[in-house]
Amino acid sequence: MSDSWSKEELSASVDAYIEMQQKERQGQPFIKKRYYQDLAAKFERTEKAFEYRMLNISYVMTLLGRVWLAGLKPAKNVGANVAAEIEAMIAQSEGRQFIPVAAFEIEAREEAKKKNLSKPQGNRRPTATSSAITQYQRDAAVKAWVLQQANGKCESCGQPSPFNGSDGLPFLEVHHVRQLADNGSDTVTNAVALCPNCHREAHYGENSRTLVSQLYERVSRLVRE
Repeated sequence: MSDSWSKEELSASVDAYIEMQQKERQGQPFIKKRYYQDLAAKFERTEKAFEYRMLNISYVMTLLGRVWLAGLKPAKNVGANVAAEIEAMIAQSEGRQFIPVAAFEIEAREEAKKKNLSKPQGNRRPTATSSAITQYQRDAAVKAWVLQQANGKCESCGQPSPFNGSDGLPFLEVHHVRQLADNGSDTVTNAVALCPNCHREAHYGENSRTLVSQLYERVSRLVRE
């Protein structure tokens, strides 16, 4: 996609995306095409251009480990600078603080596509920065109960945990099926115990939406939110 989009166009696109996503979660009916029509009428771009920009927003969501809007499969051809703007606008639209990751992830992926990369020197003294971020206060009892119910096996793939932690207990990670960042609850009906591989896939995998659907089928205590 062209990087010549104005901040107003990008911001309006992100706001529309977030609004549709909220309606999807709440089970409210909406028509994507009408959003594209409204945006096209406001700015000098086609409905198709705004639809494709929504696919870029979905891709940025995947870089953040977030769930993307159904029917808008992520499209990767978005520049690092635009992705960084979209990431900041997502956080602003949701009223959250954040640590930027989108531009770094895209730059790393683009570099990895090149053949015969020379060995980089790296940085022996990386610059440290601090930033205020949004954190969610979780209930330790919920995590403990979910881990106990899993009994050392991943509730997605069904395999035993890949290793024991330093405390000798099977290492599994508790994942909120509807993520806390998406206003999911910290309850046992919204949490599962996953092995590290399945947990990463639930956040960043190409088929993450399918994995989530399968969790609702496999784990009887889960309730869609």
